[in-house]
Amino acid sequence: MEVSVFLHGLEKLNVDFFTGVPDSLLKPLNDTLFSLYGLNGCHVVAANEGNAVGLAAGHAIATGHPAMVYLQNSGLGNIVNPVTSLLSGRVYGIPCVFVVGWRGEPGVADEPQHAFQGRITREQLALLELTTFELDAATDYEDFKRMLAQAAPLLAAGGSVAFLVHKGGLTGGGAAIDNGARDSLPMREEALEKILRDAQPDDFFVSTTGKTSREVFELRVKLGQDHAHDFLTVGSMGHAGMIALGIAKAKPDRMVWCLDGDGAALMHLGALAVEAQQGCRNLIHVVFNNGAHESVGGMPVVGGELRFAPVARELGFAALSSEKLDDLPDALRWARQAAGEGPCLLEILLRQGSRADLGRPTQTPKENLHALTQALRGEAER
Repeated sequence: MEVSVFLHGLEKLNVDFFTGVPDSLLKPLNDTLFSLYGLNGCHVVAANEGNAVGLAAGHAIATGHPAMVYLQNSGLGNIVNPVTSLLSGRVYGIPCVFVVGWRGEPGVADEPQHAFQGRITREQLALLELTTFELDAATDYEDFKRMLAQAAPLLAAGGSVAFLVHKGGLTGGGAAIDNGARDSLPMREEALEKILRDAQPDDFFVSTTGKTSREVFELRVKLGQDHAHDFLTVGSMGHAGMIALGIAKAKPDRMVWCLDGDGAALMHLGALAVEAQQGCRNLIHVVFNNGAHESVGGMPVVGGELRFAPVARELGFAALSSEKLDDLPDALRWARQAAGEGPCLLEILLRQGSRADLGRPTQTPKENLHALTQALRGEAER
């Protein structure tokens, strides 16, 4: 279905506010909303999906109109609490329209982290008592009109509905999002290569979901290094920092690097406060800040202007921001020294972009985990 037709249909449901977390399957929708409304007024890119539900609820309370919340199905876990304890007709009965990208749909090739989530998506929506309509490549306008006719009385009664979007279910879209203001900054893979080249033999790395982990895997191949010191967090967006903290606390004699993204770090920003409070002296938290949710289409993160170093300092980190590739070796030396004294965060400002031929890990997640646990427990050959 053409995304403009879809949005016009939602107007008939009185939807006049849009928020959520970008998804690659929903790129036509994300690009169109950004093209039409930017990031203010009636469109807000939220830090996480649960926050988006709260924002949508506030809009509905104030206006009487349901808002639309867009998300990838991997974000369903983040909406469980506000859907069940806020929106539900058993509590307040606040209407909302969800648009959910269906990654890992059974029978459709996808990455391993999406397989289980994809299999249980319909059941999750049903458990949340969300009346669900499915959009696929064959959905036509007459089908959609019937969905709208069923959705309208449900929303009017304080219920919520979901449109589950199959791959190819939404087409068209506004112009691609341009974040060209950072053209003079380095690319993430360039910074990653310097970090991995600088690593000590006993360093361990936890890399965030998306292209960061894919680049770490391919850089290890390029540099002739094995993957046994890397945990590639292929899913669980926003949780790489806590995974790294768990490893660092259990292995205080090993330096652990968290290779995080700005969108991922923002998703559960409160975790940084816990990390600072724990005070590990063997953990370096690196935030690659390219101002965008690059792995899922490039939607700006908080307008693309968020800086993590000042926030980290207020939380108790020693923090430094770097934006020149030539300065990165000094920044890495600073980070290693600072981490020996307490919580340390290094923010690296980047431009968007990745190689067109960037591949995906050839190891399975379980193979990655097995090699890492052997190395952490000192059983791997060095």
